[in-house]
Amino acid sequence: MASVRSHENIELMTYSEVVEISGYVGNFKVKIRKKPRYVDASKCTGCGTCQDKCPARTASEFDLGLGQRKAIYTPFPQAVPNVPVIDTETCIHFTSGKCGACQKLCEAKAIDFEQREEVAEVEVGSIIVTTGFDSLDPSDMTQFGYGRYDNVITGIQFERMSNASGPTGGRIMLKDGSIPHRIAILHCIGSRDVNYHEYCSRVCCMYSLKFSHLLREKIPDAEIYQLYIDLRCFGKGYEEFYNRLQEEGVNFVRGKAGEITDIAESPEEEGKLIVIAEDTLVRRKRRTPVDMVVLSTALEPRADADEVARLFSISRSKDGFFLEKHPKLDPVATTTDGIFVAGCCQGPKDIPDTVAQASAAAARVIAMIDKGVVAIESAISVIDEDLCCGCKTCVSICPYTAISFDEEKQVSVINEALCKGCGTCAATCPSGAITSRHFTTEQIVAQIEGAMV
Repeated sequence: MASVRSHENIELMTYSEVVEISGYVGNFKVKIRKKPRYVDASKCTGCGTCQDKCPARTASEFDLGLGQRKAIYTPFPQAVPNVPVIDTETCIHFTSGKCGACQKLCEAKAIDFEQREEVAEVEVGSIIVTTGFDSLDPSDMTQFGYGRYDNVITGIQFERMSNASGPTGGRIMLKDGSIPHRIAILHCIGSRDVNYHEYCSRVCCMYSLKFSHLLREKIPDAEIYQLYIDLRCFGKGYEEFYNRLQEEGVNFVRGKAGEITDIAESPEEEGKLIVIAEDTLVRRKRRTPVDMVVLSTALEPRADADEVARLFSISRSKDGFFLEKHPKLDPVATTTDGIFVAGCCQGPKDIPDTVAQASAAAARVIAMIDKGVVAIESAISVIDEDLCCGCKTCVSICPYTAISFDEEKQVSVINEALCKGCGTCAATCPSGAITSRHFTTEQIVAQIEGAMV
C-alpha cells in the first residue's frame, strides 16, 4: 500500500466513493465524492495525540465489536495514508458543540472542523472494479446462538482476536477473560446451504484449519474440534497442511452442526456450550461440550452490490456477485467494454486466485493502452434517419445507454462504442427505423430456410 501511494503515476483517493460514471471505453468521465475527514492530510504527521486524548468512544468496526475506537481514529493499523478521520456521529464537538480536545492539542494544527466534501471529476480509459465481499451475519441462524451466547464468534472475529494488533493483543480468551480449552470450529455456516447460499465460499476450509494451527500454538493443551461436511483443500500445499493438523491432534468430525445450546444433560456439560451434530462416519449423534465456538461464515456479495452494478453497468449472477463476460474465455472482462472485475466481487476466491485475476485485469488494461485503439462489436444496431420519427422510445429503453437524441436533426443516434447489439431498441421501435446489423429479417429468414433444407 505504501508503494502504491508513493508511485509517481498513481493518485490515491481514500475515504472517497464514485457517484457517477458517463462515457464509454477509452473515454469515461468519473465523478468521485471525497468525504471530509476533518483532518488536513497535508499537515497531519500521524503522531496519534488526537486519538490518545479523545474522550469519546464507540464500538470498533474493524474489530467487529470486540474492541472500541475513539471518535477520531485511524480506520485500521498501517492504514495508507496514516491520517485519522472524525466520526461525526460520535464526536462530542459535532453532537453537542463542545469538547474540541483534538483541535486544541494538535501541534500540527491539522484538525479542521470546517472541512466540506469535494467532488472531483477524472477522465479514464478503463475501470477495474475490486469492491470485495461481505462476511455473512449469522444472527438470523438462531440455531447457532450467535449474538445470544457470549462465546459464539465468527471466523473474522477470531481473526482479529488472534492478531497481535487486535483488541486482546493476540490472546485467545472468553468473554470473562479466561482461556478456552475446548473449541469447536463449525464449517459451511451459510455456504452450501439452500436456505442461504448454495455456492461454496472456497476459503472457509483453509482458514478454519489455520485457526486450529493458531490455537495449537497459543493454547497447546486445547481440545479442538472441526465439524465439516467435506474438506476442500484444493490449493498448492493445502492437503499437506490438513495432514499436519491431523498429526497435531485436531479432532475432525464429519458432520454439520445442527444446533448449539447451553442446556446441559450431564455434569460435564454444565456451564458449557454444547454442539449437537450427527457424525456421519460413525453414524451417531454427538453432543460436544466446548468453551468457545467459531463459525466459519460464508463470503457473500457486498450490501451495496446492486447499487454498484447499476452505477458501472455491470450484470450480476444469480448468487449476487458481478458477472464476468465469459467464465472461461474472458473471466476478468464485463459486458461493458473497458470495465473489468477482479477479486471476490466476481465470486468467492482465495488470495492467490485474487492476485492472479487482478494481474490479468491489469494486463488487459495495459494491452488496451498499448494498442491505442479499441475493437468494438460488429453486430450492433443502426438507425435509418429517414424513418426515425423522433419518439425517443429507444433512448429510454436501451439498457446500455447507447442511444441519445440529436436535437438538431430530431432523430435518435447510436453510440457504436456503447451498443452491444442486444436488439431491444430494434424490437421496440414503432416506426421500424432500427435494425440489428448482421441480424436483419432477410438474414434470419435465410438462415431458417437453410436449416430446413
